[in-house]
Amino acid sequence: MKELQPINQNVLLELSEDKSEQTTAAGIIIPDSAKEKQEVAKVVAISNIENAEIAPGDEVLYKKYVGTEIDFDGKRYLLLPYSEILSKVVETESI
Repeated sequence: MKELQPINQNVLLELSEDKSEQTTAAGIIIPDSAKEKQEVAKVVAISNIENAEIAPGDEVLYKKYVGTEIDFDGKRYLLLPYSEILSKVVETESI
């Protein structure tokens, strides 16, 4: 079995597939190249980073248009520098 293991202060994120076809109100189909880039993804693995504030399984918000998209073993991933992670998405209870 093969797996991707990030190195050099990088983080591997799993991108979800948005298979739904997006259209405008007038019925024009929006191609994939014109869709907004995804900005939230699940952390799959991180390199050896001291005092990392994220862990595999966390959901994070990252900067638009960063990293390298990878197709590996039938899944889509994004490999990006740890410094490009903006925040961790956390569940909170409503008051």
